[in-house]
Amino acid sequence: MKRIVLFSILCGWLAFAWALPAEEEKTSQASAEKVYRNPVIEQSLPDPTVLRASDGYFYLYATEDIRHTPIFRSENLVDWVFLGTAFAKETRPDFEPKGGLWAPDINQIGDKYVLFYSMSVWGGEWTCGIGRAVASQPQGPFTDQGKLFRSNEIQVQNSIDPFYIEEKGKKYLFWGSFHGIYGIELTADGLNLKPDAKPRQVAGSAYEGTYIHKKNGYYYLFASVGSCCEGLKSTYTTVVGRSKNLFGPYVDKQGRPMLENNHELLIQKNEHFLGTGHNSEIITDDAGQDWMFYHAVKASRPRGRVLMLDKIQWKDGWPYVEGNTPSLVSDKPVFK
Repeated sequence: MKRIVLFSILCGWLAFAWALPAEEEKTSQASAEKVYRNPVIEQSLPDPTVLRASDGYFYLYATEDIRHTPIFRSENLVDWVFLGTAFAKETRPDFEPKGGLWAPDINQIGDKYVLFYSMSVWGGEWTCGIGRAVASQPQGPFTDQGKLFRSNEIQVQNSIDPFYIEEKGKKYLFWGSFHGIYGIELTADGLNLKPDAKPRQVAGSAYEGTYIHKKNGYYYLFASVGSCCEGLKSTYTTVVGRSKNLFGPYVDKQGRPMLENNHELLIQKNEHFLGTGHNSEIITDDAGQDWMFYHAVKASRPRGRVLMLDKIQWKDGWPYVEGNTPSLVSDKPVFK
């Protein structure tokens, strides 16, 4: 009888032992489904811009390391599908001969999707400029509307990196790269400069890749400092200042102005990623959490600038990323 009992106990223990790895594997798989790993796209997608379209999907665009401006789509900010490009060889903008399409900015203005873009060649700081294209759907095709202005026309050196914002019924464009950040009012359709409007400087010569986010009565000016495009030598870093007014003055926590190149650190390099900059718009998930894309160079595979995603948290009225550096693994955004 004892032998039978012992045999039964042994069999039960073995069944439990065999089942344990399977249960652990299920738990591991379940956990994996709740997290994501950076980079979210291990492909060169510099200077990302993103919006949630009226169809409920997220659409992301980037500098054309993929020729003609790539477009990706996602339901959750983590899993992305490549849809194609905003332009084709026959339809791409051409106001800057041999120029590349850099740092796009996507917006829905009325019933149209408007893609602002930079067009430049390396070193062409007085001939580069900003254009715009329109489409009836976020995946395009986009129809180019041509040049909005060149540097030498608006008298702002290196006029690239556009960012569009609406405020109190008016429409504005901000831009600039290491020669000051400027803003100007646009026409009611958002496609042209308002007659007689003049550029107004809001930040100093340390910055490019501007984005402004309004929250709880403050305007937060996000920007990048350092070098973007030198592989493992890249020093790009994401910084921020804030103001009570759209046109400033933007200041750091000590009240020192961004016009004098003062700011707060948001995201800097770590052992895994460097060149962390040129952030996108902030997207808020269904749990009220804020998320931001940016690009970085992966230290172990420094080919291009990969797409990164991190949660933006808030403390005492200022944004921060955990540890001020890119995450490797994080909980996914929440979308129901």
